Amino acid sequence: MSQALRFDARRKRALLAALWLALLLPSAEAVPGSGLPSFQRLVDATPTGGLLQPKAGIYAGPVVIRRAMRIDGANSVEIRNGGVGTVVTINGDDIVLRGLHLSGSGEIHDTLDACVRVRGHRNTIEQNRLDDCLFGIELQKSDDNLLRGNTITSKPLMMGLRGDGIRLWYSMRNRIEHNRIRDVRDTVVWYSRDNVISDNVTSGSRYALHFMYAQENVVERNDYHGNLVGIFLMYSDDVIVRDNRIYRSVGPTGMGIGFKETSRVRVERNSILYNAAGIYLDVSPYQPGSTNQILDNRIAFNGSGVLFHTDWPGNVLSGNRFEGNHAQVAVRGGGSVRRNSWKGNYWDDYQGFDRDADGIGDTPYKLMAYSDRLWMEVAAIEFFRASPALEALDFLERLLPFSKPTVILEDSQPVFHGDGD
Repeated sequence: MSQALRFDARRKRALLAALWLALLLPSAEAVPGSGLPSFQRLVDATPTGGLLQPKAGIYAGPVVIRRAMRIDGANSVEIRNGGVGTVVTINGDDIVLRGLHLSGSGEIHDTLDACVRVRGHRNTIEQNRLDDCLFGIELQKSDDNLLRGNTITSKPLMMGLRGDGIRLWYSMRNRIEHNRIRDVRDTVVWYSRDNVISDNVTSGSRYALHFMYAQENVVERNDYHGNLVGIFLMYSDDVIVRDNRIYRSVGPTGMGIGFKETSRVRVERNSILYNAAGIYLDVSPYQPGSTNQILDNRIAFNGSGVLFHTDWPGNVLSGNRFEGNHAQVAVRGGGSVRRNSWKGNYWDDYQGFDRDADGIGDTPYKLMAYSDRLWMEVAAIEFFRASPALEALDFLERLLPFSKPTVILEDSQPVFHGDGD
């Protein structure tokens, strides 16, 4: 090969290398109106299956990703959208979005303006910071995705006007884990099954987690505090809720775990603390012949440990620890919940003995409704709940009953821990 040809070949390779480097660096050509380089140009220049590692800096959105690739911002890349639309849209499969700061979506609920919109399968969205977006991560008909280690906040709006931190719609087998979500509206799972929601922390929101028509999901090891509601299950059967901490739900109706016409749910080993209602049951279980299993939970320091909307049957409550609740169990409108199964729970107000030292009380635990329970039957009286007047009336009623008290429930084998335990 002649020297001239060798020179031309070297120059061609150098030009190609310079062009590729220029595409990976912030472009001098700014997106009109933003003054920022376009991130979309870098995405378009990345080959299918390739790795995009942009130079640190601030880029302009919106971005649409249609091909498999890995994007790693190394926690030094921000994409801003200028307050319009969605920042990043994933319209493909096997895409990785990692280490980015995404901000500045629009504020339109009808178009679900979000930091990340997903319309694909097997994608990974991890270790990103998502803020000043109406919705955080929004999935529709998207399966087998991983949402891990993201920090998500919504717009600084009134709670009801914010968007959802994470929203699933007809999306199956996704994993949502180790995310930190605060000051959003809800995290919602609609018409979606076989998802695992684990090890997340949510605070300052309305529903930390809300299921609607969503079956066979698993919720485990999450920390939900300072929300209006921890977990609410609405028309959502066969869900497992285990090993979560749900505490300090705010307001007079703050709720730990709520059920609405929901069946075959297993709630076990959760700590449900400092809520107005620890567990709320409304026409649940709903399917004929089904049960809900509420097992081995610590239900403590709530206004009502378990609050029944009506005297509905079909729940099994066993191995739970009830302590420090103002009312261990309450029934709206009054009545009894003895048609549910109560067995082997610990009640800190049990007044019996364990003379044979087998760990079980010698007599059943009976929860009676005296005069202080008027607040269950007459809504207006709830304002005076725990007031000196009702407490005095209750004392007199127990000392010399004016009428036969109602037995709300009976636990035939109350766990006995003894003095000082």
